[in-house]
Amino acid sequence: MMSDICIPGIEVLYFDEAVIVLHKPTAMLSVPGRGPEKQDSLAFRVQQVLPEAKVVHRLDCHTSGVMLMAIGIESQRELSRQFHDRIPEKEYIAIVRGQVAGESGKIELAMRGDPDNRPYQLLDEIHGKPARTQWNVLARSDATTRLQLLPDTGRTHQLRVHCHAIGHVVVGDGLYGGEVESREPRMLLHAQMLAFNHPQTQARMVMMADCEF
Repeated sequence: MMSDICIPGIEVLYFDEAVIVLHKPTAMLSVPGRGPEKQDSLAFRVQQVLPEAKVVHRLDCHTSGVMLMAIGIESQRELSRQFHDRIPEKEYIAIVRGQVAGESGKIELAMRGDPDNRPYQLLDEIHGKPARTQWNVLARSDATTRLQLLPDTGRTHQLRVHCHAIGHVVVGDGLYGGEVESREPRMLLHAQMLAFNHPQTQARMVMMADCEF
């Protein structure tokens, strides 16, 4: 690991000449959006300090947790290849509404974007892309269930849509949970672990960000 680097408002979990791994806060865009009011983002802040930093994957704005960026074009190509080939492993923590039946299971429901209601995603077994999520119950309360979510694919909003599809919306998910959820302080979805092969050495890297809830 190289010397410490400071990215304003963002915790740096690991940094070397090929990668930088960060703990993205909730309610922060991964990359700039459209319009001047949406330029602030994790990628924007990192690139102010490291102009050669490149995006290789994203987290939803209201999802916190581990996010990886490449340093330089060669690292970006290699890490993008890994994500395309599903080499990285991801682990998320979510708190969802209601009592989830059983202790574990797998959701296999194809998805696609809704062109008339972006960024909303739809279930579509005919025209959608395959999406698979393994889930395990970690704890239960009277009104909620704490889940470990292990996605096999990386579709936009996959975990949120899959939880909603089985009748257990993620707490604070105003897009799929409606107005009641939009009034929650934050969405309770966190990227706790990301494992990938280092783009230069191919050593397996396991990065963790402590869950915030």
